Amino acid sequence: MVVTHLFQVLAFTAMEPPTALEPAAIGEEKNKVFRSMLPIEPHDVVRGQYVGYRDIEGVAHDSETETFVALKCYIDNWRWAGVPFYLRTGKRMARKVTEVAVTLKPVPHLAFKQEGSLGVRPNQLIMTMQPNEGVSLSLGAKIPGTRMRIRPVYMEFLYGTSFLSQSPEAYERLIMDAMRGDATLFTRNDEVEAQWRICDPIVQKWESTPGPLPQYPAGSQGPVEAQELLVPGQEWRTI
Repeated sequence: MVVTHLFQVLAFTAMEPPTALEPAAIGEEKNKVFRSMLPIEPHDVVRGQYVGYRDIEGVAHDSETETFVALKCYIDNWRWAGVPFYLRTGKRMARKVTEVAVTLKPVPHLAFKQEGSLGVRPNQLIMTMQPNEGVSLSLGAKIPGTRMRIRPVYMEFLYGTSFLSQSPEAYERLIMDAMRGDATLFTRNDEVEAQWRICDPIVQKWESTPGPLPQYPAGSQGPVEAQELLVPGQEWRTI
């Protein structure tokens, strides 16, 4: 999931505007992202397995196959240097959703935060791919009244609501693109090699130092160990 799916979402999020909306130009910008990524240290990756996975028929009672992974990575280029990117995927989480949440950098001094404000946090741009495709913006708004109290609100756009129809399913789109010869959403060989150069050392470290996987309850937010990846003051978006 990390190499085949999450890294692709990361590349589309972090890449610079391509010179043209055609596969070669887009692929080149995506590849620049992978070439700019710093090596991911083993301590910046957390695996996990949900409680009950080993009880599934056909699964070994001592299986060490992960059902969850979270990681922190950095893209060392002009735009993103020093900005942490957090990737997370797992089975049997609280809900099934695919989204990108861009948390805007908070200002040094939050002048409007006063007693009575509710959950004031940095603004977020959330791009949802599944299940309800759309874009929302989380920002702070003044609560009506004479006092300066702030609470988060959402501005939301949904494709299904605005166009009264949903976009094609992911594999419907890919099959159609393959028939048309459009390689925009397909991964080039050099992209695959660049992605595995990043992930291979992590996999090798896991194989050389096996150990018990952190456990997490089915239907939860994942293993608590994932909190250790976060920069102080940051938090995972609630699933």
